[in-house]
Amino acid sequence: MRDPRSLYEVNPDVSVPRGLPLVAGLTGFADAGGAVAQTTEYLLSTLESTVVATFDADELLDYRARRPIILFDGDHLADYRPPRLSLALARDELGRSFLLLTGYEPDFQWERFSAAVLGLIDEFGVASTTWINAIPMPVPHTRPMSLTVSGNRSDLIEAMSVWRPTTEAPANAMHLVEYRLHAQEHPIAGFVLLVPHYLSDTEYPSAAVAALEAISSATGLIFPTDVLREQGRDFVARIDEQVAENGELAKLVRTLEQRHDSYMEGTVLRSPLTDEDGEVPSADAIAAELEKFLAFRRGRDEEPPPLGD
Repeated sequence: MRDPRSLYEVNPDVSVPRGLPLVAGLTGFADAGGAVAQTTEYLLSTLESTVVATFDADELLDYRARRPIILFDGDHLADYRPPRLSLALARDELGRSFLLLTGYEPDFQWERFSAAVLGLIDEFGVASTTWINAIPMPVPHTRPMSLTVSGNRSDLIEAMSVWRPTTEAPANAMHLVEYRLHAQEHPIAGFVLLVPHYLSDTEYPSAAVAALEAISSATGLIFPTDVLREQGRDFVARIDEQVAENGELAKLVRTLEQRHDSYMEGTVLRSPLTDEDGEVPSADAIAAELEKFLAFRRGRDEEPPPLGD
């Protein structure tokens, strides 16, 4: 393996204190409800931060799969937005420092990337690592967001991990980082947000709020969430309007609620995914009822409101 340190460039003007927590969220294979993208964009937009290290996209990214954005202005190219994967030194709402790893999930060289991240963790004496992910699940939007917690933070697992399956699933690059850190007995926690499957293809602000709350539980960091919470209330209110106006949709949501509540009460249901017959309301059935609403919301929100301080 080539030297992992050649995958990134360090900003020589930034001094990183030892013993900080590391928070990570990479976008790529799956990001139900846009939870990771919203969370990381919100943190970068609302908090003071300085880039510590920038990874080489030409080494790690498949540009054909995730095309960069250019701005065409009438008759010329006015702007080019290159993909970015970077480590930043940030401060929470109370001024406490932490490290923040954000950007694209690498398409290539996972082992080398993982070694690079572990090297930075060792170089800066990182105290703990926390990362977020989000997957679609047949759960109702009318209940608090549930989580699955992985890693070696038993306190967080016992307190917050609702669904604990034994299963094989497609990995992402942060899974490999967690796996390597776990082997080194470095404090590591991975939060998987279980997002209602009928909302997985839209930006669901409540998922970002849940992600920030989980990070706070793991690190003690405090983040401003008023803007996201207000967006979430507006979003849920509009969904509730659709549910109230459609009897079939209301029935489907009630079914999800009943299965969720039964699971949470510790009944014979083996998971929040299915009943004893292995059946759940179709995501397509619910999504079809919400299609007009989501299309309206996307049109209305083409220019998102400015984030709060």
